[in-house]
Amino acid sequence: CEQCFPPHDFIRIMAKKRNRTKKKTSMGNASSSGGATQEQTSAPTPPSSTSNLPNGVEASLPLFSKQQQVLVKLLCSPILNQSQLFASWSDPSTTNDCKKQLVTQLDDLNSSYPGGLAGYISNARKLLEESKQGVNPLEGWKPNVPTGQAFEIGTKDYDTVEALGVQELGSVGFVLVAGGLGERLGYSDIKIGLPTEMATETKYIQYYIEYILALQKKYAAKGTKLPLCIMTSGDTNDKTVQLLQANKYFGMEKSQITLVQQGQGVPALTDNDATIAMDGPCAVSTKPHGHGDVHSLLYSHGVAKKWVKNGIGWIAFFQDTNGLAFHTLPLALGVSKKFDLVMNSLTVPRKAKQAIGGIAKLVNDKGEERTINVEYNMLDPLLRATGHPDGDVNDKETGFSPFPGNINQLLFKAKPYSETLERTKGKMPEFVNPKYKDEAKTVFKKPTRLECMMQDFPTVLEGRDTERVGFTSIPASLCFSPVKNATSDGAALQKKGSPAGVAATGEADQYCAVREILRSIGCNVADAEPATYKDITIVPGPQIVLKPDFVCCPAEYKKAFPTPEKVNISANSSLVVKGSGVVMESLDLNGALVIECEEGAKGVIRNLTVTNAGWVLSPVVTSEDEIIAMRGYIIDKRETKRIVFKKNGSIEGDYDPNATNTSAPTATPANGKSASRSVPELNQPASKETSQKQKEDECTCTIL
Repeated sequence: CEQCFPPHDFIRIMAKKRNRTKKKTSMGNASSSGGATQEQTSAPTPPSSTSNLPNGVEASLPLFSKQQQVLVKLLCSPILNQSQLFASWSDPSTTNDCKKQLVTQLDDLNSSYPGGLAGYISNARKLLEESKQGVNPLEGWKPNVPTGQAFEIGTKDYDTVEALGVQELGSVGFVLVAGGLGERLGYSDIKIGLPTEMATETKYIQYYIEYILALQKKYAAKGTKLPLCIMTSGDTNDKTVQLLQANKYFGMEKSQITLVQQGQGVPALTDNDATIAMDGPCAVSTKPHGHGDVHSLLYSHGVAKKWVKNGIGWIAFFQDTNGLAFHTLPLALGVSKKFDLVMNSLTVPRKAKQAIGGIAKLVNDKGEERTINVEYNMLDPLLRATGHPDGDVNDKETGFSPFPGNINQLLFKAKPYSETLERTKGKMPEFVNPKYKDEAKTVFKKPTRLECMMQDFPTVLEGRDTERVGFTSIPASLCFSPVKNATSDGAALQKKGSPAGVAATGEADQYCAVREILRSIGCNVADAEPATYKDITIVPGPQIVLKPDFVCCPAEYKKAFPTPEKVNISANSSLVVKGSGVVMESLDLNGALVIECEEGAKGVIRNLTVTNAGWVLSPVVTSEDEIIAMRGYIIDKRETKRIVFKKNGSIEGDYDPNATNTSAPTATPANGKSASRSVPELNQPASKETSQKQKEDECTCTIL
């Protein structure tokens, strides 16, 4: 999984740290360019002579500031040997604007990296040489089973530890690592603007904010606002601001949201001498420095320090398109509290030698330890080299490797995390991962760059804190289903037995997780038969969306469904519930039901039977709508029963909770006309009803 796990053949090096400068985004929040963590390299004194300058460079120097002139001379010096950057300047057709564009970019890259471009080139040469020589960064470390606990939903252990975590839900700050566009998915906008599912068309960022606001209302002390920090990139920052502003921050106060922006990346490198790659004559080719920058951004803009001052006790890091991110947050909080962890990685059970990184506790001869992600192709040989002749093997009792799989959902105790940022400036160790064409490792298949990863935070911990790192393991069906692949790529992965990671599976897995939780407390919920859309096979239903203000963790499900044995949901059903005042006592559902409870209202679903035509997934071969095209289906909402509990005590939707048995076979006709509240209030598309034939011919969905 390239989104969540680092490249395999990597080399790391620990580094000293350096602060980075601050900038401001258009929202008035923090922004900065990407940093680095390598040992600081003093910039060589630039030669006063211009004898090393390529043709055309000396004559062009007056175009630039004195600082920029020094940088150009330094890059052309024999020490850095980057004269190729200016090779086109001898050509009379190269314009001054082109030269200014290049030097301005070089100046920005120079100022954004600790040690400047001289430091970047020096660090890169060292790491590339170690890669070429096959240096093992884990030499001298022995892997051990890390501190942590594995769980299954519905067990006593799960309930007990989750209860510990629920007590902490009112003091969590959230960090969304959202630097990506949706181009890879066939989506032309930012990924957090994608709908998590089509039943309500709730966007990812909307769902995350709704969840945080639900925790704030239910668990935070009076007056406490739970904060959200979003790491953006140059490609996504403005679009993120626009999305938030256009939707009035989805109900969150503007002051609760901080944007921290990565810079333009770091220079791409073409060979072992760290020759900087060009993107045409006027620009350097750059690549992302990695999500490890998030720590230095939180430091340089004082985010973590401010949160701790405001009473935030925990900081949760999560990904941009994982709709299952929060089901198990209370469980992870409980584990962190139980074991007094500084850092807790949410993980999934992992088969031995499975191609994902494993969390392992490494100990060396000095007694030092660190619990970090170790790539699968390094873990097995490391075990064999340190007294485990069978390498990475499955535990006989559990059937899984004792080293759980990393999914890059991290939970930190806020105070020690902030204190570590103050000491280290948030800088992570870098690695390089060149792909070689030849056995001698002298030619790259494509340019490489230095990278850093946020999960490497344990490498900068000191003292007893190095022992306070652990994991929480839960099956992926409850915590991890990212949307990261194009549909065609996902189909190929699925045929190989790997998760597809596409929009359709992300949506189906969200419904599946809710069904699994409902069944764990005793509800009777069937599964639909598998169906295939655009070569992606999913279990399409029942489609169940329980909004966070209704329930936001398994512990709350038990209160919302006090008599779960009286709740029956058929395979072809759809259920949406919104509002904190709803209690589901008894329900027989064989169709579509939408329940809304207004703020301050109370409502009980009792002895309700719903039978109607419901919602049906209809295949769509082609569509100009990107949302539909990436899924290959629309939800044809043929008939829906709607119930609204009003604040004044009235009920809309032809429902009486005091009746012995309330049956509603035909609540909403196919033309969509109804006296109940309109669908858009539950994020449902406000499109007019059309025939099945019309829906196949053209998309009629409206994306909010």
